[in-house]
Amino acid sequence: MPKERFKITPASYLILINNKNEILLSLRQNTGYRDGQYVVPSGHVEEGESFAACMIREAKEEANIDIKSDDLKLAHVLHREEGDNEEADNLKRQRMDIFFSADKWTGEIKNNEPNKCAHLKWFLLDSPPTNIFPYVKFAIEQSQSGIVFSEYGFEN
Repeated sequence: MPKERFKITPASYLILINNKNEILLSLRQNTGYRDGQYVVPSGHVEEGESFAACMIREAKEEANIDIKSDDLKLAHVLHREEGDNEEADNLKRQRMDIFFSADKWTGEIKNNEPNKCAHLKWFLLDSPPTNIFPYVKFAIEQSQSGIVFSEYGFEN
């Protein structure tokens, strides 16, 4: 019997910055994963879905905004390994995170998931809250420095 192939979890993230140089963050609650911490709008890619389609879907589901695929720009690619509190065994898992940015969107930003998100809030890009997901803060910093790809959490 052939060995099962290695699997990686794909996710899309949105770095949304307004004209005041503020970034949109959401405060997680009631999820069991990093509750009480801030993250950019994001979500796991579903089977048969592209990274861009995932980001468009998640932006609408989480923040009530519509983004066209042509308005998504690749901001950063993060290959990471991290313990996963979602799994009972808490084994290290590999993730492929694609961070997009967008300059244009339509719709009024609104918390569409109050059961999972305490609030959406704009923060100055250069002074995010201390309780932001560490790897998200890292990816935002890399993106702002013009670095398109990085790795995070691997022990060398």
